Amino acid sequence: MAFMQVEFYSEVLALASTIQVIAPERSSAGKEVPADGYPVLYLLHGGSDNHTSWHRFSSIERYAADKRVIVVMPSVQYSFYTDQKLGFPYFTYLSEELPAVVGHLFHGSGRREDTFVAGLSMGGYGAFKLGINCPEKFAAVASLSGSLDQRDRLGPTPSINNEMMLRMAHYTFGSMEEYSGSRNDLAHVLEEHLRTGVRLPKFYQACGTLDHNYEINQSFYRQFGGRLDLTCETAEGRGHEWDYWDEQIRRVLEWLPVRGGDLS
Repeated sequence: MAFMQVEFYSEVLALASTIQVIAPERSSAGKEVPADGYPVLYLLHGGSDNHTSWHRFSSIERYAADKRVIVVMPSVQYSFYTDQKLGFPYFTYLSEELPAVVGHLFHGSGRREDTFVAGLSMGGYGAFKLGINCPEKFAAVASLSGSLDQRDRLGPTPSINNEMMLRMAHYTFGSMEEYSGSRNDLAHVLEEHLRTGVRLPKFYQACGTLDHNYEINQSFYRQFGGRLDLTCETAEGRGHEWDYWDEQIRRVLEWLPVRGGDLS
């Protein structure tokens, strides 16, 4: 696998953007590039991380080699992968501009059946948000320790005791009233899709019992577990930690419906 850091100008963000990419090497693998392009996994970081975190703290490059997928790791600051009320349109960047860049530069497939997204914590929310709001673009989405509901951050008595995190939540989503019923409210959008029969991706959800996002994940599963193609993994005694996410991203790669397995 080849590993690279790519700098390009984002028209959507109107600034220089950085991604890290893991991509198959045709020469070393002795295989031709698939005619329709390589499958692509967009791998999203957590709130205090950036585009380097997955490569630094997990074995994603080694795991991805078995599947011969392109792994794209963007950086979105503390935006919750959202078109922020006060800030940048990161959701539009990820759902529209970045896939076009990946297809152009790396021969990534643009087909729904070849496109996947996964993430941890804030990135888990981002992964489900992309899959729920753009179900026509993603075949499978995975959330690891995802913060799947933002009401606690926006309410009058938040459990989070971090002024910067709370300030960024309001910069991103606005008020509770603006969040509820919007496309940022995942449960609301998902209920609408289920009511109208929208074709949805496969979902994978994992969280440890000691994770501060455990109850949010359990609530999501109680609401949707029997109504979606949803795989839910619960790990006793595991918290918000890289050892767990490293184990889980390997399982996610095994779970993904990658066309042709190892593309051999």
